[in-house]
Amino acid sequence: MSMNLTLSREDVVRLCERVEGAQTRAYAIPKLTNEYPDMTIADGYAVQNELRKRFIAQGHKLIGWKAGLTSKAKMQQMGVDVPSIGFLTDRMARPENSAISTADLVHPRVECEVAFVMKDELRGPGCTASDVLAATDYVLPAVEIIDSRFSGFKFDLASVVADNASSARFVGGGRPRYVEDLDLRTLGVVIEINGEIVATGASAAVMGHPAEAIAMVVNILAELGESLPAGSFVMSGGITEAVAVKPGDNVVARFQDLGSVSMRFVD
Repeated sequence: MSMNLTLSREDVVRLCERVEGAQTRAYAIPKLTNEYPDMTIADGYAVQNELRKRFIAQGHKLIGWKAGLTSKAKMQQMGVDVPSIGFLTDRMARPENSAISTADLVHPRVECEVAFVMKDELRGPGCTASDVLAATDYVLPAVEIIDSRFSGFKFDLASVVADNASSARFVGGGRPRYVEDLDLRTLGVVIEINGEIVATGASAAVMGHPAEAIAMVVNILAELGESLPAGSFVMSGGITEAVAVKPGDNVVARFQDLGSVSMRFVD
């Protein structure tokens, strides 16, 4: 990842305020590169880091990270060619079987993911999937509700990184399992909305193995001068494409060997 910065400090703050407003008041904005066409991925992470500082100052608790755009399906859907990462806070978490409001979201979509809970700190560069598996306490099934704040759900990588990799809400559930008890490459998943199957996939879609995505998170964090702390909750990226949801939808994500995760969407 190129760490070349083109934005001034004033630009970073201005764009952070723009993204924060769109996230907290649920309105769509043009992608950031419309105004800043030379914006780099490093600029995107500078904006994301400023957003994280603001959220933490407002009382959010950082609980982990997410890998974004890790499957070929997601990259093709979004027209990008490199994965990304975003931070997760306690205020994004929702209980299993909960009612999730769409009123404070712009373009809500759901995707199935394998979540990792870490027992040891991990540091890059050079972190591998084997390092990740050795440092993992357990895995569990999760559904991420992503929400790009960009008009028409159209964006580029620098913009989506600045928008915290479309992070919005997430729900964990099912049965926690030790990694040695599973073949994480071959887990099948199904998303049902109102009883109808709308997407299927297998966990190998996530960079060949979900642990590869977690290693990528660690190595990008290293480029940003950070590590992945013990106790972190890390989502490894969507196994399926992201499926749009609306009020009245009941969503069930079924994971082979890991159980299911359910939620419903309301106004």
